Amino acid sequence: MKNFVEELKWRGMIHDITPGTEEELKKGPMSAYVGIDPTGDSLHIGHLVSIMILKHFQACGNKPFALVGGATGMIGDPSMKSAERNLLDEATLAHNVECIKKQLARFLDFDSDAPNKAELVNNYDWMKDYSFINFIRDIGKHITVNYMMAKDSVKKRLSRDSSEGMSFTEFSYQLMQGYDFYWLWKNRGCILQLGGSDQWGNITTGTELIRRMDGGEAFALTCPLIRKADGTKFGKTEKGNVWLDAERTSPYEFYQFWMNVSDEDAERYIKIFTMLDRETIEAAIAAHREDPGRRELQKLLAKEITIMVHGEKAYENAVAASEMLFRGNSEDLKKLDERTFRAVFGDVPSFDLPKAELPCNILDLLAVKTDIMPSKGEARKMVAGNGISINKDKFTDPNGSVTASDIVNGHYILAQKGKKNYYVINIK
Repeated sequence: MKNFVEELKWRGMIHDITPGTEEELKKGPMSAYVGIDPTGDSLHIGHLVSIMILKHFQACGNKPFALVGGATGMIGDPSMKSAERNLLDEATLAHNVECIKKQLARFLDFDSDAPNKAELVNNYDWMKDYSFINFIRDIGKHITVNYMMAKDSVKKRLSRDSSEGMSFTEFSYQLMQGYDFYWLWKNRGCILQLGGSDQWGNITTGTELIRRMDGGEAFALTCPLIRKADGTKFGKTEKGNVWLDAERTSPYEFYQFWMNVSDEDAERYIKIFTMLDRETIEAAIAAHREDPGRRELQKLLAKEITIMVHGEKAYENAVAASEMLFRGNSEDLKKLDERTFRAVFGDVPSFDLPKAELPCNILDLLAVKTDIMPSKGEARKMVAGNGISINKDKFTDPNGSVTASDIVNGHYILAQKGKKNYYVINIK
C-alpha cells in the first residue's frame, strides 16, 4: 500500500498536520473522517480537495467516514465567513444529505464488502436527542471560552464584524464540531480528522476535547485552500460556483472549466484533482512544457475529472461539443443532446421564429426575421462571401431558403456569422 502522507506531500495536498500523525498511519489501517456542511443539495469543486484526500485515504487501505453535518448545518460554520448564514429546516437538510451522498459515491466505495468501505454518518443522529442542559454540562465544561476565543476563525470574524459580533449560535459551532470528533473517536474508532486549512481550529478543538474528556489521542491533517495562480478564488466562474450536479453545471461547462485553466494551475490541479500516479503526471507535465500550445495537460486534467464526476459518456459528449465548435459540421451538431446544446449556446444571442414561417429565404431570415445582419444587402454580401453558416454548414446561395429539415433537436436552428459569432433561432 502507498504511504498516505507521502502521497499527499508530493501532490501538494498538506497544509497542517499534527505531530505523530504519519507515525500512527504507519502502524496499519486506521479510520478518518471529513465533515461536509449540507447547506446545499450539491457539492461544488471547492469541496473536491477534501473529498480527494478521503479518496486517497481509502486507496491507501484505510477506512473513510464522510460526515454530513445535519446538526451543525442548522447552525452554520463561522470559519472564514463574513456573515451569519440562514438556518435550514430538517426537511431541506434531509434532502441535501441524500443528494450529497449520491455525489460522494462517485469518489468513495460505499458498497463493496471490503473492510475499509466508506461509511456516511450524520451528526444529527447523535445530536437530535442531546438536551442543551446535558450538552453544556457534559461537554461544554471541558473547553474554556478563552480557548475558543483564541481560534483564528473566531478572531477574524469578530475583527471584521465588530458592529454585529457573533451570535452564541455560531460561537457554539466549534464545540459541536469538536464533539463530532469525540463521538466518532469513541464510537467508531476515528482517530484522524481531515479537512481544509480553514477548519484547523475546529478540528484541533476535537483533538483537545478527546484528550481532556478521556485522555485519548487523536490527530489532524488539513489541505491548503486552493487559489488560482493569479490569486483569485478557485472554482468560480461568471455564472458562480462550478457544481458537481449536472443540472446546475452541465458536463460541458464542467469540462470547459478545467480546459480553460492556466498552464501553471494545470500543473498543480492535475496532482490534486486526479488519481493519476506520479510517473504519469510528471511525464505529462514535461511533455506539456515542450509544447504548451497543444494544451495536452489541460485535456488530460479535464478528461480525468470529468469522467470521475460525470462518467465516460458525458465526457465524450463534452469533447464532441468542444470539437464541433471549431471543426464540426451539421451532422456533429445534430449529435448533441439538448442539454449539451443549451450549455454550449446558452449565452449567445437568440431569436424566436414560428415554425409556420419555414421555409424562409436566407436573406429574410438574417435581416428581417432576425437582426443578425443590419440589412438584406449586407446579408447578401455576407452569404456571397461564404461568411454565413447554418448549422455549421456554409450557406452560399442568396436565393436559398432555410427549411424545417434544418431544425436541430426539434427546436433550434444555429446561424453563424464569420468564425465566432453564433446565433440561436428558437423555432416555436
